[in-house]
Amino acid sequence: MSRVKRGIIAHKKRERLLRYTKGFKWSRKSKERAAKEALLHAWSRAFEGRKEKKRVYRTLWNTQINAAVRAEGLTYSVFIKKLKTKKIVLDRKILADLAKNEPAVFKKIVALVK
Repeated sequence: MSRVKRGIIAHKKRERLLRYTKGFKWSRKSKERAAKEALLHAWSRAFEGRKEKKRVYRTLWNTQINAAVRAEGLTYSVFIKKLKTKKIVLDRKILADLAKNEPAVFKKIVALVK
């Protein structure tokens, strides 16, 4: 009988795992057990981070809108309420972008709301 060499699949599995840990510190990038533990935490935190990023950006947009609206003599809450009563459907991302890059257009929106 011919000789059977084993461990090809297991080796591939370890190599694939270590590919994900490239750039990690210390033994977490080279030792399988430490790498597996590091990835469990890294992936769960990455998931949380993707959700948190959305919250952070929304607060940034709110701050930018508030700053632009206060220059026009309104507050953020009053501005948003008046937008809803006038049925102007612009989300905060677009409003913040207009306030930052197109101040003339934003002033027209504020004038329309007032």
